[in-house]
Amino acid sequence: MYGADTKDKEGKHIMSKRAPNISMRKKTDVVQPPVEKMVIGWSEWCALPDLKIPAIKAKIDTGAKTSAIHAFDIEQKRKNNKDWVFFSVYPLQRSKAIAVRCAAEAVDKRYVMSSSGHKEYRFVIFTSVVLGEQQWEIEMTLSNRDPLSFRMLLGREALNANLYVDPIQSLKHGKLSKARLNSFYNLK
Repeated sequence: MYGADTKDKEGKHIMSKRAPNISMRKKTDVVQPPVEKMVIGWSEWCALPDLKIPAIKAKIDTGAKTSAIHAFDIEQKRKNNKDWVFFSVYPLQRSKAIAVRCAAEAVDKRYVMSSSGHKEYRFVIFTSVVLGEQQWEIEMTLSNRDPLSFRMLLGREALNANLYVDPIQSLKHGKLSKARLNSFYNLK
């Protein structure tokens, strides 16, 4: 077990080594996972309250390391001596009727390999995600996912030991009716 106190062969107390591939983040940057164990389907409705997105359907992808959201009209600006990104999101699948303008601090910019093998240089942000009754902070990249079915991908770094993916089920935490989506986005 990584990160826990263990004993050596002689019974002396030792600290085990840190788990591999865990980045050293500042204490303020620690991602808070859900507290209770939760089973989720291969796709789920999520909310991104920090980005003012009340509903977006995400594909749960344990093969993807990083979470991603379809973003366009991306602008980088300095605000309070920090780098920020301003971008738009189409939160509804197969629809460009609603675009939400978002803003977040850019915490990094890095190359990310897509499933097709294409490398893309992407902005990285931290944002809160709500799934079911749980809320926690995740790292997310801004990407052009326009040709893909899902506007958001929830990668394995956003998942943790408290989330179990049932690959047979979808929308385990509820479906949203068209009327409910319309009320979220003030559509008639």
